Amino acid sequence: MRKKAIIIGAGPAGLTAALEFLRKTDVQPIILEASQEIGGISRTIRYKGNRMDIGGHRFFSKSDRVMQWWMDLMPPETEGVDATISYQGQRRKVEVPDDIHEEPPLRGLGPLTHGPEQAEPDEEPEAEHMVVVEAPEPESSDLVMLIRPRKSRIYYLRKFFDYPIKLTGNTIKNLGPARMVKIGVSYVASRISPIKEEKSLEDFLINRFGRELYLTFFKSYTEKVWGTPCDQISAEWGAQRIKGLSLTTALKHFLRKAFTPSAPKTAGAQSDVAQKGTDTSLIERFLYPKFGPGQLWEHVAEKIIAMGGEIHMGIKVEGIEVSGNTVTAVEAVTEAGEHAHFSGDYFLSTMPMRDLVRAMRTEVPGNVREVAEGLEYRDFITVGILANKLDVTEPQGGLIRDTWIYIQEPDVLLGRLQIFNNWSPYMVSDPRKVWIGLEYFCYETDALWRMPDEELKQFAARELEKIGILRTAEVLDAHVVRVPKTYPAYFGSYNRFDELRSWTDEFTNLFLVGRNGMHKYNNQDHSMLTAMAVVDGVAAGHVDKNALWSINTEQEYHEEKSQKT
Repeated sequence: MRKKAIIIGAGPAGLTAALEFLRKTDVQPIILEASQEIGGISRTIRYKGNRMDIGGHRFFSKSDRVMQWWMDLMPPETEGVDATISYQGQRRKVEVPDDIHEEPPLRGLGPLTHGPEQAEPDEEPEAEHMVVVEAPEPESSDLVMLIRPRKSRIYYLRKFFDYPIKLTGNTIKNLGPARMVKIGVSYVASRISPIKEEKSLEDFLINRFGRELYLTFFKSYTEKVWGTPCDQISAEWGAQRIKGLSLTTALKHFLRKAFTPSAPKTAGAQSDVAQKGTDTSLIERFLYPKFGPGQLWEHVAEKIIAMGGEIHMGIKVEGIEVSGNTVTAVEAVTEAGEHAHFSGDYFLSTMPMRDLVRAMRTEVPGNVREVAEGLEYRDFITVGILANKLDVTEPQGGLIRDTWIYIQEPDVLLGRLQIFNNWSPYMVSDPRKVWIGLEYFCYETDALWRMPDEELKQFAARELEKIGILRTAEVLDAHVVRVPKTYPAYFGSYNRFDELRSWTDEFTNLFLVGRNGMHKYNNQDHSMLTAMAVVDGVAAGHVDKNALWSINTEQEYHEEKSQKT
């Protein structure tokens, strides 16, 4: 009898696992998705002909395997773009943007990558990193990746700053001489007398940037995102996400740019794959599905069904049956209240670990249950606003070109702003209008989360007017999307996470994958790699769970180490 893999969740990890099972094994994947939407937080929301991206998903990866996987499904659109290198039969070799700097550096603050202390970089690359991939001809003119221009900025003091923040003439002008003096004095003080034991993220940032710059650019935004004071967040978070950066690095770069003539770019510099480990914060383009990230995952779902897999929508897993150290089946219930039983040989879970433990129909040790219940999550709201125009424009006029704008104004709750027109022109039904997404980070217990949709739409529009980005009179329509458990947090009981992981690892045919499945701040490529690792292991006869957990923990360190040796 054909073996079955029961996969909980139809997000990037679950869908990747299903397609990989069908491509590499004779195991039949059966996906159980609690909602009616494909793609998890990488889905695309449709509203009156307009599309919304939940959080913004640039398609890039340090993994060649992931890049090729995407390109095989949705090749890059090369018409009008200088991306083609050569033709080989029905496949093309093309250069595509790769390895984009993760944004923002404090958004996904994760556990420390243990490795040797990094030296400060001497040079900041000027050329975007390109990788060569093989791409088939598109199945249709719509099933393509667009190569889009990238621009992100910080909005603070009702002014725009470069993102990531750089010590440039524009930065100095916007901050003003008095604030710049305070920043300089506090930075010198932090170097002369640093905090000896870095116990918190606040300590970590003050030591590297000085207290004044920390208060200016880091404190407010970080606390908006995580809802926790910086002095209560582990210093390990900063070590993971902004290692190697400091005000000294920024000053070196500023002086070098001011007094060093620009060197001409050498031929082939942009296609040097060896640049993979460099800081690529200046990359200017990125890949993006024509109709948003959900388009790719909906295409994957179609392929899964066509190849013999199953996807059941609107069905929630409530029980996981166990015999000894083996999972035997899951019990699920539909939106109509009907119960269903799914037996299988392999079980992959992307559901939040807290919910997984609650669903386990076996005796759960008290300490394990305590850790699971203590895990915390940050929730997310996007308010889509359709407007005639914005009050902020490019210097020469017209819609600003930003994809993301980080709102660091302390007098509003708004954390980040997306301009969907700039992600893809196909995200907005009327190109004469502006379609934007206002992003809020909160908890399900917050008043903001519980606010009725109509009130929330008005609240969001007023916040934009307050900071001078949009007049409420220009608003034509709005739409609210709430996404629970978007960001697994590294506080609460997370310091005891190993107790939970050790227990779940004891179940030989249960594999935790994806962001919430592993309670790790994975990007979608990391989530895909965890799924691929499980399928590879099943095909080989053994899944190395330690290697599975090391994805997005040790990978970057190993790549850096291999380049130095």
